[in-house]
Amino acid sequence: MTIRKIYSLSLILSLLSIFAFNVFAQAPADVVKYTITGKVIDNELEVPLEYATISVQDVNGPSNINGGVTNANGEFSVEVEEGTYNILVEFISYETKEFNSRQINKDLNLGTIKLGLGSENLDEVVVRAETTQVDIRLDKKIYNIGKDLTTAGGTVSDALNNVPSISVDIEGGISLRGNENVRILINGKPSAMAGFGNTDVLSQLPAEAIERVEVITSPSARYDAEGTAGIINIILRKKETLGFNGSVTVNGGIPENASISTNLNYRTDKYNLFTTTGYRYSESPGYAFFDTRYFDPRADVLLDSISYDRNIEDRDYDRINRGFNTNVGMEYYLSDMSSITGAIFYRLGDDRDVTNNLNDYLLGNTELLGTNRMEVENEEDQSYQLSLNYIKKFDNKGHQLTADFQFENDSETQDAFIEEITTYNNTDNNDIDIPSESTITKEDQKEYLIQADYVLPIGEESQFEAGYRGNFENEVTDYKLFQQNDQDEFVINESQTNIFDYSENVQALYTQYGTKFGDFSFLLGLRLENTNLKGKIDSELTEAELQEEFSFPIDTDFDNNYLGLFPTVNLIYELGEDENITLGYNRRINRPRGWYINPFPSRSSRNNIFQGNPNLNPAFSNAFDLGYLKKWEKLTFTSSVYYQRETDAFQRVQEEVFISGPSGQQIEVIRSIPFNLATNDRMGGEVGFLYNPADWLRLNGSVNMFRFKLDGEFNGTDYSQDNSSWFGRFSSKVTLPLKIDWQTNLFYRGPSEEIQGTQEGILNVDLAFSKEILNEKATLSLNVRDIFNGRKRTSFTTTEFFEQDSEFQWRQGQSVNVSFIYRFNQQKQRQNRRENGNEDFDEGEF
Repeated sequence: MTIRKIYSLSLILSLLSIFAFNVFAQAPADVVKYTITGKVIDNELEVPLEYATISVQDVNGPSNINGGVTNANGEFSVEVEEGTYNILVEFISYETKEFNSRQINKDLNLGTIKLGLGSENLDEVVVRAETTQVDIRLDKKIYNIGKDLTTAGGTVSDALNNVPSISVDIEGGISLRGNENVRILINGKPSAMAGFGNTDVLSQLPAEAIERVEVITSPSARYDAEGTAGIINIILRKKETLGFNGSVTVNGGIPENASISTNLNYRTDKYNLFTTTGYRYSESPGYAFFDTRYFDPRADVLLDSISYDRNIEDRDYDRINRGFNTNVGMEYYLSDMSSITGAIFYRLGDDRDVTNNLNDYLLGNTELLGTNRMEVENEEDQSYQLSLNYIKKFDNKGHQLTADFQFENDSETQDAFIEEITTYNNTDNNDIDIPSESTITKEDQKEYLIQADYVLPIGEESQFEAGYRGNFENEVTDYKLFQQNDQDEFVINESQTNIFDYSENVQALYTQYGTKFGDFSFLLGLRLENTNLKGKIDSELTEAELQEEFSFPIDTDFDNNYLGLFPTVNLIYELGEDENITLGYNRRINRPRGWYINPFPSRSSRNNIFQGNPNLNPAFSNAFDLGYLKKWEKLTFTSSVYYQRETDAFQRVQEEVFISGPSGQQIEVIRSIPFNLATNDRMGGEVGFLYNPADWLRLNGSVNMFRFKLDGEFNGTDYSQDNSSWFGRFSSKVTLPLKIDWQTNLFYRGPSEEIQGTQEGILNVDLAFSKEILNEKATLSLNVRDIFNGRKRTSFTTTEFFEQDSEFQWRQGQSVNVSFIYRFNQQKQRQNRRENGNEDFDEGEF
């Protein structure tokens, strides 16, 4: 493959009509020509728009088209013969400016032409496009994170943790306004890049791949109804430049991590080739601590039935993650009004985790026995996604049809060996021999997506939409547990070995209508969605033995259908040029994922396990959101209050149960298991600001306070609770001498009451420094994350059987990272308001 072909693999969207405007005939030398000139700028930012398209069409000859594009200063010059012409000025995502029936018999200067952001889709219209940090739309807020220094060299998860309303916990779990029931989309669709509902993949993809993040707290009917908290839509970076261009990013840091990624793009008048490719290596040490005090002494048959009332676990994790990912595709322009795009995403993971779990068993204050449980786990993961998109525009006013097909496949194999030895023994029995274990887990997931959307503008201010989406997913988990017997042979534990086959099929039809009159806009939608959840447990145990093993009645072969209507209402009223009020209502669903349903327990600890619940039903919610935005010259203020009532909400509880050992012994463990509560009422409010008092200083922050009331019971225990908590973030960016940027990010999550205890607050502070070098073609960044080592979860749990203090830290200690980004054949996209179109649109927060 030639270097030219390699370079042809590139990133991003296109200027759909540009190819038609570069072709014009060579005129005879004696024909007099005149020049049309002008300058194109953004109407709000007043910055030049490079590569804006100028097309000049003879009104007497539709096929006679001439044209060109603007230079870096936004200027253009087009030569034409004498005649009458229609002149169009276009730039992607902006409204088209037309100069019709212009008589050209001398040179014509059109002067400065100002373009505003387009209104191709009504709910995509910026009702008040912020020139600071956030765009407010009918159903979402859009944050540009392209220049957040603290995410340089980081991952998508790191970037999300700096977006208002979003928090990422120490295990990588993502919450929206404190609610974990959130739907993650990539470019508006479910994707293998989002990990089939598992957010682990987001901790491997580079943050540099993101252009912006859409926080959709009141989704319109166009979106899947999944996610009671709302939707986080991650838009990957896109270039809008002709020719070959791209960037290369190299990162390295401590704890040991290194990565390299490229974003390449090659665009001609007929096609656009793009790729994002990268490799990442990281070591991530962590730890966990559990101090469990039992109210009554207990005995463990694997420990020779010694009697103890306290168990202290001290775990150390040593994780190595290696991952390669690439996204390669091509957009081909069938005509100036239609295009087809095909892309392939591929990811390969090779991870190794080593866990040392030191256990102390005590009776009163007397140490009886110490053990070290060592687990070595290897994981190989391979996933790919094939996608095809077709778009047909019927005019330049938003009338269009789009169709999508997507297929995803993920294959994952885990093998683990677990060995536990005694470190000290103060009991009468000196011959305690704890059997070793070995597990093999294979997961195969497949998902098909078929989608079609039709958009019809009605007049200048109204729009109708309708569409279909079918999402068909199947996951098969094959789990085998081998345990050492008295003859030191590894035999299969039939009570824990199983195959779990789970399918989730969702089909939906939607329609919505929106309009704007005066200062008032609304978008009304209705989505009809059918959910089919099927699961089957294949085990050596009989039905009766399965019921006994899980200690609660379960359905081992289920096929459930849920048909529902999901209405949405989104309203905006503009109080003034820089002030508006938004109101949204939507009904949502939260479907249980496979690992929440799989009833066979995890083996990360012999004393503390997680077990799924196949009896889980989907949760439904009704949510209301009222927002307010006010903008001054140097200050932007946003706020909202929200309320949500969720029925059959998921919640995890801990309880004591017995599971089968290697020789059929019953071993008592603490089990964490999800279940459906009756209701969960959640209410809260958030405020945010961006303040730019000087060119060298930018300040922004946000605070989210929420309260939730749980009402429900499980296994005869009442878990009703009334709780409140909050989280806030603050960021400052200072331009130092020598044009060095210094950014500080602070995040704090307040303490909270849990259904079985309490959780302490979490503090995280990051620092970053950045400098443009090599004539601003490259950026060198240094960042330090978690400088106070505060990203740890400290909890206290109490039940009728025990109380427990615990502490967990996914990534232990501070991390230091150096990042180098080199850009070639591209500027820093100052002209693009969606990229870095203004000096205030920087930090990725408001």
